[in-house]
Amino acid sequence: MTQPEAAFWRGRRVLVTGHTGFKGSWLVRILADLGAKVTGIALDPEPGPTAFAAMRVADALERDLRLDIREVPALRDAVHAAEPQIVLHLAAQALVGRSHADPAGTFASNVTGTVNLLQALRDLPGVQAAVIVTSDKVYRNDGSGRRFTEDDPLGGEDPYSASKAAAEIAVASWRASFARDLPPMATARAGNVIGGGDFSEARIIPDLVRAQMAGEALVVRRPDATRPFQHVLDVLRGYLLLAEALAAGSAPPTLNFGPQDGEIRVRDLLTLWGDVRWVQAPGAVMHEAPRLALESSRATQALGWRPLLGTPEAIAETAAWYAAWRGGEDMVAVTRRAIAEGLRA
Repeated sequence: MTQPEAAFWRGRRVLVTGHTGFKGSWLVRILADLGAKVTGIALDPEPGPTAFAAMRVADALERDLRLDIREVPALRDAVHAAEPQIVLHLAAQALVGRSHADPAGTFASNVTGTVNLLQALRDLPGVQAAVIVTSDKVYRNDGSGRRFTEDDPLGGEDPYSASKAAAEIAVASWRASFARDLPPMATARAGNVIGGGDFSEARIIPDLVRAQMAGEALVVRRPDATRPFQHVLDVLRGYLLLAEALAAGSAPPTLNFGPQDGEIRVRDLLTLWGDVRWVQAPGAVMHEAPRLALESSRATQALGWRPLLGTPEAIAETAAWYAAWRGGEDMVAVTRRAIAEGLRA
């Protein structure tokens, strides 16, 4: 099974945007364990418990910079000061529900913020690769239920999905128009990432954890919707392999990263979790595609990437992390053990 090369990352200067978020926190911890020197650019963590705090991510950073990627001068100065060799762009407004409440802000973060980063990278020497993270929701969902490939049309009806599709178009435009000024770059499409430390609003597992802690029944919007749930370590391993391939000059411009055993229904995820009391949300709920699935064979062919955890194992790993957190264990040690096992497998 192909894994990130420690020799590639050791001592390498890496810029991670969105490092205070769920995936960003895991990514910084992985990179630090691989020996990279990581600079993070992000907003402050959300209020309440966070992966960033639980995993003490600040301890794994060379520099912890707090700024808004919509602020052009501040972003450009921070990117140039970091002198990155590899850029991993995760910063985004990533919540579908919040995108309905603030569509303009979502587009500003996800599209304009991405463009601001691309502009900051133009003519910046020493950058060997840039991975721009978008979403599995960038595809125009025709309701057919088939798995989406990288060549399918982009779309998205809700503001979050549409903004991520627009970010894909922006990256393709900058690649075509300013190739001489920019490093090799590619977009990475994955979604419904699960794992310990996600405390976001209106996401199934964080909502489940909060409900269990409160002794309440979980309210589920769409129990029969299917999603490609996959563990955070599998997805981040894909991002790192893509960055390595870009730096070597042999990577496609975009790749899907989906789970090995396809998508499952939300109600089946709850069954796999264990003893969960839940009720269906009453009345109308915000629009979301009823079925979403990805075809990831191109990532296998190009990178040798395959998910290591099936969906049941990913759910079990996630449940174990939260159980350890609720039990007051040292979550840096718990997280690093999970990383070591995931990168050794």
